[in-house]
Amino acid sequence: MASQGHAAVWQEWVDSAKTKRDDFPLRVRELLRTRHNGYHVTRADSCRVDLLGYAKAGHATAIVDNHNDHSFEAVRSFNPPSGKLAHTLEADEGTLCDSYSFSRWRYVWNDITFIIYLAVERLFRGSTIDHIFVLATEGDELVTAGHHSQIDQLLLAAGKWTAALHDEIYVFDNSNWTKDAKLWKTVQAAEWDDVLLELGMKEGLIDDVVGFFDSREVYQDLNVPWKRGIILHGIPGNGKTASIRALIKTLNTRRPPIPSLYVKAFDGGRGQKWSIKLIFTHARLVAPCLLIFEDLDSLVDDQVRSYFLNEVDGLESNDGILMIGSTNHLSRLDPAIAKRPSRFDRKYLFKLPDEEIRTAYARYWKQKLADKPSVRDFHDDICPLVAKMTEGFSFAYLNELFISSLLALIRGAELHPSGTETDSSGISTPPVIVETAGVTAGDSEQKKQTPEDNTETKMKPVRIFPTVETPEHLSGNILFQVIQAQAKILFEQMGDGEQVDYQGSLGTRRQPISGNSHGTVLRRAL
Repeated sequence: MASQGHAAVWQEWVDSAKTKRDDFPLRVRELLRTRHNGYHVTRADSCRVDLLGYAKAGHATAIVDNHNDHSFEAVRSFNPPSGKLAHTLEADEGTLCDSYSFSRWRYVWNDITFIIYLAVERLFRGSTIDHIFVLATEGDELVTAGHHSQIDQLLLAAGKWTAALHDEIYVFDNSNWTKDAKLWKTVQAAEWDDVLLELGMKEGLIDDVVGFFDSREVYQDLNVPWKRGIILHGIPGNGKTASIRALIKTLNTRRPPIPSLYVKAFDGGRGQKWSIKLIFTHARLVAPCLLIFEDLDSLVDDQVRSYFLNEVDGLESNDGILMIGSTNHLSRLDPAIAKRPSRFDRKYLFKLPDEEIRTAYARYWKQKLADKPSVRDFHDDICPLVAKMTEGFSFAYLNELFISSLLALIRGAELHPSGTETDSSGISTPPVIVETAGVTAGDSEQKKQTPEDNTETKMKPVRIFPTVETPEHLSGNILFQVIQAQAKILFEQMGDGEQVDYQGSLGTRRQPISGNSHGTVLRRAL
């Protein structure tokens, strides 16, 4: 009986797919009711009640139960092997999986058998909505006020499971909230010891975030809304994302844990305003929570600014929501966001590391590699020298400096006076900056230029790699030589020396220019 009903459902589904899809879920529900006599049909919220995920976790059994091999719609795809064994002999061959647009499952929970239908509604711009329908046999004692008691019990159990995070982080993208287990695993590697900031700034940021969630009673006693906003801003590559990851992990270790909600984009089939509404609706549902807007200046444009601000501090309560917005360009944020208290109350500036912090970062790597036999002679005196030769490097560039140096050291790179680097295979890398004392790169060409050309050239400072005097006890230190060579390569890749606007807490200002005995060195925004 059920199989024959499904065959008719499938045929009418195919027919309806060729026509206009107004009132899509209503039509599907009526279709199921018509073709499955004796069954009660309940439409479930697929976002808040993940029935298939609940079964996959082992709390129920879900078996694809289509009438035949043709009465479903799905895309079959290949999942390659992942993880550390992906490129080794022990790796598996990968798996095949189906992404269903229309299908039916036989669903068993607590010894009760249900029928589950999935029908995906396709919207414009590639957006989709999953519609889940639960069917169970009718009976006078089971249906009250139009609701089936067994279906309701199933939805309550699956809904409670769905509301909890299971080693996951909420991610909003394409107008939809999903749970991301891979992002959660990435965050577990974050440690505050790996985030090198000024001590006062790091402690202040942690206290601000952790203290907010510890202070609900304080806010209530003061009769002020229990909500807060923080902006992390500054040059890319200096710790904003690393700090956010560490904050997520810190909050996840609390009991009970504080969930984190990460917003990737407002774009979606129903428009940006719809996305903003879904974002704050979900945040209010799971609060207390950390709501993260990365690249806030790119997310909130003029078309949705007012709507966004209304959700931030409008009539609806945002109790328990701590918002963190990050931006590389504070000046691009609307003043109504950046300078209005009660929206984003505090700002933390992530600036280029100074010489003291660069020295500390080098010592961090020295300690990190202390037990690695492949890295020898990491003398403590190397650390301040690295700091001196990396003026203008961001943390991202400093990190790349040590990684590239270690790779060069492990592969047996040889350094030559010409400035090239040759590994054990004999392959040479391109030469880096060539320096001659008192002569800047391009002097020979400048002598041939006209006075007008020379005037223009003088207005544009020439970037010179900082030189440091090598102590005698480090003259034969291979690691130090490799670091110097890699620092020159990275310095050359940083750009042509143009000044870059530096984002300060009060707007845009020029980053100070530092000099040395060999010419002008510009601090770069990386």
